Amino acid sequence: MTLAQDPTLASFGHDPWWLIIIKIVFAFLFGLVGTLLGVWMERRVVARMAVRPGPNRHGPFGLLQTLADGLKMAFKEDIMPRAADKVVYFLAPTISVVCGFTALSVIPFGPMVSIFGHHTPLQVTDIPVAVLLVLAVSSIAVYGTVLAGWASGSPYPLLGGLRASAQMISYEVAQGLSIVAVFLTASSMSTSQIVAAQAGNDTSWGPVNAPSWYALLLLPSFLIYFVSAVAETGRAPFDLPEGESEIVGGYFTEYASSLKWALFMMAEYVHMLVVSSVATTLFLGGWRAPWPITLWSGANSGWWPLLWFFGKVAVLLFVFVWLRGTLPRLRYDQFMHLGWKVLLPVNLVWILLLAGINVINDWRTRDRLLVIGGVALAALLIAMLWPTRRPEPEVPLQEQVDARPPGSFPVPPIDLQVPPSPRVRREVAERQPATVGGPSAGGQPEEKEG
Repeated sequence: MTLAQDPTLASFGHDPWWLIIIKIVFAFLFGLVGTLLGVWMERRVVARMAVRPGPNRHGPFGLLQTLADGLKMAFKEDIMPRAADKVVYFLAPTISVVCGFTALSVIPFGPMVSIFGHHTPLQVTDIPVAVLLVLAVSSIAVYGTVLAGWASGSPYPLLGGLRASAQMISYEVAQGLSIVAVFLTASSMSTSQIVAAQAGNDTSWGPVNAPSWYALLLLPSFLIYFVSAVAETGRAPFDLPEGESEIVGGYFTEYASSLKWALFMMAEYVHMLVVSSVATTLFLGGWRAPWPITLWSGANSGWWPLLWFFGKVAVLLFVFVWLRGTLPRLRYDQFMHLGWKVLLPVNLVWILLLAGINVINDWRTRDRLLVIGGVALAALLIAMLWPTRRPEPEVPLQEQVDARPPGSFPVPPIDLQVPPSPRVRREVAERQPATVGGPSAGGQPEEKEG
């Protein structure tokens, strides 16, 4: 049942200019303050996991530490490599930040409220295809990473940029397909209407007055979206574009100081806020209160929904930090296997199943089938992602040593090695002694007894 304070598409476009500016400033402050608090929370949570204090000097509980770090980076010396493309090198971090803040313009933070006597929704704007706008802006944000790697004029940033482009292509497909399930269920692409569709009604499956969160009805879509969102933001265990242990620092290796590096950090955390806000809007009921708070009649009216929205976003941000503090970085082949051979097939099967269930007219039966089918498919997805220990082939140590060219350092395990070049194979063949009684492996004449 849609409540009276729910905004509609007709509610937008009637605000005075000063009210629009207030909303834009609010969305900007949400991204800025969210970045400062997100960095502080990540450092405190990871420190807690590592049994150490974390930032605790500047301000209460160290809350002013990230503000001090931001001011320090703003006034540090700006260093630009000689081989860099100066224009693109400067614009790359700006593109990432601007795209992140632009996506916040269609996020519904709350219902209709009264601001200085004007009845207006707590949202900058809304359009019939608002979710597609978020996807488009998120895709453009990747150009900041790719261009930063290319414009730095260095091989390691270029490798990071190439990894970022492959990462975007691989997981953008799965992320977009996961949102298709929301479109089919809500019959809308507008963010405000998707929140209104999760209000719940007397025929929904679940407790009385409980919201119909799509995270429960569309569990596989929620899991696939969140995994793809972590990959899109480049966070651990999908931080392959950075790869400190492999390619120094990835695409921002040459952004080692000054404000441009701070912009990349801000872009990362703003992107985390965006994907968390979109997940809250599409799957967690948006600004609506969770059950049993919904038993209170005033839970979804006034300014209280801001608290519920910020709380849901904070929980998702904690999951981002939790993953970074517990999971190691994936190998590149594992990363591609997950995107193309696990998430994409499961997503396609789930959409076909959902389309068949939507034909049923009985809402109660349909919701029950969605929950049962979603749980079954989510269990299948978790089973496919569950790590299995495979026996590694035993290679004698002497063969590993002989395969290295002279004077080289120890090589990584076999599954991480690049196939040796023809020159290396030829050098190894020349070092091997010839066999007696026949031609050697390297094509040398056989030895004769003296």
